[in-house]
Amino acid sequence: MLKKLRLRFILIIMAIVTVMLLAIVFTVVHSTRKNLEAESLRIMESIAADPMQLGTYTEEQGGDFPFFALQIGRHNEIMAISGGHFDLSDETVLEDLLLRTLNTEQPEGELPEYHLRYCRRITWDSCTIAFADIRGEDKTVARVTRACVLIGVASFFIFLLISFLLARLLVKPVEASWAQQRQFISDASHELKTPLTVILTNAELMQSPDYDAEAKEQFSDNILTMAKQMRGLVEDLLDLARVDNGLTRAVWERVDLSRVLSDAALPFEPLYFESGLELDSFIEPGIFVRGSADHLRRVAEILLDNARKYSDPGHVRFCLQRQGKNQCVISVANPGAPISRDDLQNIFKRFYRADAARSRDGSYGLGLPIAQGIAGEHGGRIWAASAGGFNTFYVCLPTTA
Repeated sequence: MLKKLRLRFILIIMAIVTVMLLAIVFTVVHSTRKNLEAESLRIMESIAADPMQLGTYTEEQGGDFPFFALQIGRHNEIMAISGGHFDLSDETVLEDLLLRTLNTEQPEGELPEYHLRYCRRITWDSCTIAFADIRGEDKTVARVTRACVLIGVASFFIFLLISFLLARLLVKPVEASWAQQRQFISDASHELKTPLTVILTNAELMQSPDYDAEAKEQFSDNILTMAKQMRGLVEDLLDLARVDNGLTRAVWERVDLSRVLSDAALPFEPLYFESGLELDSFIEPGIFVRGSADHLRRVAEILLDNARKYSDPGHVRFCLQRQGKNQCVISVANPGAPISRDDLQNIFKRFYRADAARSRDGSYGLGLPIAQGIAGEHGGRIWAASAGGFNTFYVCLPTTA
């Protein structure tokens, strides 16, 4: 699929480039021809008005000038011939030229068989026909055409190379997203497969007559525990899908973030106490943001739950404070083993767990990606740092008045 996408991108780019190059070549060649023709006609009109100018043009050019003129009398006889660039001694040719130009209604035109352009001007007592050799124009147009074609071909291959590079560059995010999606499906399948296997195994054991009532009760408890874990995983997957599809901003409102975070911290205080931890909250009052109160509360719950699960004994600091005029920062810092640099870069990936054993306590590596998605939808960002014996997660959000 990705190869077809790259090929389609290259074909579209090259089709556009080809049309543009053809248009440029046509425009340059056409304008060159028209400019040469207009300049030639301007000189021919001047010569037709005053044939004696041919000597002046010849002197200015420093040699022969590709123009000549025929002055015609009332009875269509040739009265005078001027111009030294051509052999005008052949009367048959001159009479044929005269006949062709007088028998046409157009005062200007071309005689392709003679490679000449003519311009006819009639006065009350005579007619003057100026002729110009157009072979020089044709050669000039041919040179311009060859140059444009060569430049166009070179440009085509240059753009082809650029399109290959751009295709690889632009498809990379799609390729990464595709790989992430496949990895996500694989990880989700794996995480669902494990509790399903436990449930099926314990259900089969419950049907076996080899076990007493006490053992079957234990099997039932195992099934219930795994079912609850599966429900938690499915709920996290649904939350992640909702974040990926974008939060419904139609219901967003001005949210008192200080109150939301204070309320979110209250249920965790007894849980921290049971785990031998102390939760110290420092919430600056009067901080408001625009968004969804439920989703912002979900971010706080994810960070506080992670800190409870992976903290060493001690104090966990939960803070909200302003940063500058239009931003605020939520931080949750817990004591513990430092998080490595690699883990800090990967910890927000789906199903990523720095410690594989964390899945045993119900962690599937989806909480932080959900928090990251919610922060992004609110115009903020989330990151982690590890220093001084504390691992700290930060969420920066724009504030509102």
